[in-house]
Parts: sequence; structure tokens; C-alpha cells
Amino acid sequence: MKKIFSLLLMACSVTVFAQSPATNTEEMVRRLADHVVAGTTFKFVNTTTKETVATTKGLASSPDVKADSRYNKWMYPNGVLATGMMRAAQVLGDKKYSDYSRHNYAFIFDNLPYFETLYKAKTPKVEYGAVYSMGNLDACGAMSAGLMDVYAFDNRADYRAYLDRAANYILTKQLRLADGTLCRPQPRTNTLWADDLYMSVPFLARMGKLTGDKKYFDDAIKQVENFNHYLYDAPSGLFWHNYYTDVDMNGVGHWGRANGWLAVAQTELLANLPANHPKRAELIKLLLRQIVGFARYQDQTGLWHQLLDKPDSYLESSVTAMYTYAVARAVNEGWIPAKYISIAREGWKGLAAKLTADGELQDVCIGTNMDEAIAFYYTRPKELNDTHGLGPFLLAGSEMLRFEKSDKNAKK
Repeated sequence: MKKIFSLLLMACSVTVFAQSPATNTEEMVRRLADHVVAGTTFKFVNTTTKETVATTKGLASSPDVKADSRYNKWMYPNGVLATGMMRAAQVLGDKKYSDYSRHNYAFIFDNLPYFETLYKAKTPKVEYGAVYSMGNLDACGAMSAGLMDVYAFDNRADYRAYLDRAANYILTKQLRLADGTLCRPQPRTNTLWADDLYMSVPFLARMGKLTGDKKYFDDAIKQVENFNHYLYDAPSGLFWHNYYTDVDMNGVGHWGRANGWLAVAQTELLANLPANHPKRAELIKLLLRQIVGFARYQDQTGLWHQLLDKPDSYLESSVTAMYTYAVARAVNEGWIPAKYISIAREGWKGLAAKLTADGELQDVCIGTNMDEAIAFYYTRPKELNDTHGLGPFLLAGSEMLRFEKSDKNAKK
């Protein structure tokens, strides 16, 4: 009887294990990436007639024509997604994912003439209007960084023209404080948003690498230094979401994803900065300071909270992916000691539990503004597969896979 019970127990264990989602790093990366690829239609839809078309060429002009898939829209999370796909392709050695990003930008740019006509006619809410208005960093920074990664493969003149225009906007037109720090006119006069370090620095660093012009690196470094000055909270080791210049005061919360944007931006700068740059050591020190700071708040699940220092706020996936990426890449590049990989490993374990069998990422905070009440951050909705988490997940997974593949790290 005891033997029969033991055999039944073993059989149940095998069954449970077989039904559990795989946690192999490569499989996880492919699962999410493949879900995105499958969900991208590369079509346009008339929101009134519901007619779909593959191209706008020859199509009658209508303000109702929109990109059918959210992944084909000109939105900053899709710029991060493009970078994540390109990185995954590189680490996996699978051009399917780089082809996806290349196809996406080609789809947009090939159809821009149709929407440019509508935009010039002052049509409200025209699709891809942000390509032309370029009125803030959200409209150009992340999408330009993704385009830069694609431009390395597809040296199109219209891509370069856009990249040059975006660079000029950031350097000469975007609102800044008197000391050159990038800021926004809302919600108060000259408000500094932590998010904007990512919306500027990764692209500026890529422009510096592409052109060899030090002005791009100089500005990117200035932003990292100044954002650290205005937003770093020494007692907690975390960063405030914002700084209000009108009252010389920070906001109320250490919001997770804002802190994640800072970490990824600094990582991307270091990845593109010349190895002999005189500021490299200083920048690595700033990144390590942030890593040590946020490691103190990692939950036992491996995840981080929506409000990093508030364990009663929900566990959130996008900041976890961003932190995991920053740590894993810093270790892989040799910027920080390999012992810090344990932080990334725990983060990746936490993300594994948030990835569904279908390849969707759970518990991603939706797009977030700012507010004077801490309750605002507590109550921000979290959604299944919100686009803010997808690119960071691919970046994190790619670096974790890179670490696992490295012979020198195999025994650590």
C-alpha cells in the first residue's frame, strides 16, 4: 500500500510539473516576443467603416484611418519594444525579431505621406501626428532610439532625416531649466520628470555614437548628473518621480517605473559611451549607487513594488524588468562585480511568475501622470500586457540569457 501511495505521489508531481509554464529564459523571451509578433497586423482600419487595408497608397483621405494594431502606433512604449526586439534578436541569433522592428518602422514611414497631408490640413487627432508635431520628449525620444537601432540595418534617407530632426528638437527646442536640465511645462511650470531621462538620453547617446559628435554625449551626461542632483533622495537611496521648480521641492512618491526609467537610461548611456570617456567611472558609480539603493526594496518574490518603499502597494512588473535589465547588463559589461547578478536573478524569477502561458505580462502599471496625493500612485490600474512592460521584459530577458550563455559566468 505504501509503495502504491509513493508511486501515485510521484505521478502527481510529474503531472503538476508538466503543466507548469516553462521558466527557461530563452523560452520566456520567445514566448512574449512571439505573442507581440502574432498580435501585430501591419494594417490600417477606418474606425467608422471598419474597413482594413494593408497600405494607404491610393486610399481616400480620411481622419478616421488609424493603425489597426497598438504595436504599429507611434507611442514611446513601442520605441522601447523595438529596442527590446532588436536586442533579443542579437542575443538569440534569430533575425525574426529584428525583422519585426525593421518591418514596423518601414510600415510607418512608408505610409507617412498619407497622414502628413492630413496633418498639414490641421486635421485633429491624425494618426502619426506626433511624428510631425514633435511637441515633447514622449513624442520623439524613445521612438527615435528604437529607430536608431533599426537604422543600423536600414540606412534610409527618411529615417536619417527624422533622426536629425529629433536630435535638433531635443538639443534646441525642448524646454529646459536655466542649467540645461530637460523639463516640461506641466503639471507646473518647469517640472522635472524622472521619466524624461529615458525619453532623451538613450537616443542622445546613440546619436553620439553614430555621428562622433561629442555634443550628444555631453548633453546626455549633463542630464544624468542633473537628474541625480534634483531627484536622488539620499535617506532612502531612491529617486523621487519629480521636482517642482516653482516651490523648489520634490513630489510625494518614489514611483517604481520612474526609477526604472532612470536605471535603463544610465545603462544605455554607458553602453554607447566610448570606453575611454573621462566621465565613465563617475557614471558607473552613479548607476551602482542606484542599484544598491533599489536592491534594499526588492520583495521576497523578486519583484519590486509600485511605490518602491511602500510594501502595501502592489508588485509591479515593468519596474522589475527595468531593474533586472540594468543590473544584468552592468554585470555582463563588467561595469560592476558579478556578485550583483543575484539581484537580477531574483527579479527574473519574479517576472517568470508574471508571464502567462500565452506570453502576456501581468501586473503592468498603465501610463501615469503625477499627483500631489500618494494615493494616486497606489490606485493606478495595472493591466495585463500593457505595452509599458513589454520592451523592458525583452531587454531583461536578453541580458539574463546573455549572462547564462557566458562561459565565464556558467559556474557562478
